[in-house]
Amino acid sequence: MDARTPLSGGQQRYLITLRRELRVVRLSRAGLFLFFLLLWESTAQKGILDSFIFSSPSLILSAFLRMIKDGSLLTHTGVTLFETLLSFALVTVLGIGIALFLWCFPRLASVLEPYLVILNSLPKSALAPLLIVWLGSNMRTIVVAGISVAIFGAVLNLYTGFEETDPDKLKLIKTLKGTRKDALFQVVLPASVPLSFSIMKVNIGLCLIGVVIGEMIGSKEGLGYLIIYSSQVFQLTPMILAIFILCVIAVLLYSLITIAEKQYLKKRA
Repeated sequence: MDARTPLSGGQQRYLITLRRELRVVRLSRAGLFLFFLLLWESTAQKGILDSFIFSSPSLILSAFLRMIKDGSLLTHTGVTLFETLLSFALVTVLGIGIALFLWCFPRLASVLEPYLVILNSLPKSALAPLLIVWLGSNMRTIVVAGISVAIFGAVLNLYTGFEETDPDKLKLIKTLKGTRKDALFQVVLPASVPLSFSIMKVNIGLCLIGVVIGEMIGSKEGLGYLIIYSSQVFQLTPMILAIFILCVIAVLLYSLITIAEKQYLKKRA
């Protein structure tokens, strides 16, 4: 429908209902979060919850302001964010590249598929200590740990998506004397963009998990290091603060990918 076409009364009422429903959902989410914070704070103040073990919103806020002032929180957050984005970028490029390579060579894909399944099923926390021994305790190891969590699943899902491309369109390309390259660029890749965005939404969280695991085992910076160090010295407030910041980072990164997806779909429409 042309954007300049006037909407009917029924369409306007429907859009108003949708906006109202969206506001209700957003307000409900915010209200639930505020209720949780108030309940947490009040129970900690009254001694129902031990603030030494469970901390409290006021203690977390105080720790946040203190660590912002001395710069330590920005340092840890920046390191984790950089490592996550680098891991995510490499997973995206390598995942698409390897999946395309397997699509171009189906026999090789049949040979390698069970190995990819096994590697994808392997608990990645078991690989982190090996990576520390092989690569040393540095940022490269943390980035590799982040990649290892997401790469195998990304390759499998992308390859499956390439294989499930509409066969009728592929037959049409073949009928018109098109090459496999034409099928790839004219049909397979365009049809796989929505799937790629969906996989990216999953991968950004997986890369964050892998980076935090790596930081917990072999790093002196990052939110993962802050969590493991705080637990070792029984300073649980900074640990909970680091976990909260990880949640915020995950939501923000997921939201950025969602916005990019909506912009792509809007241009394509």
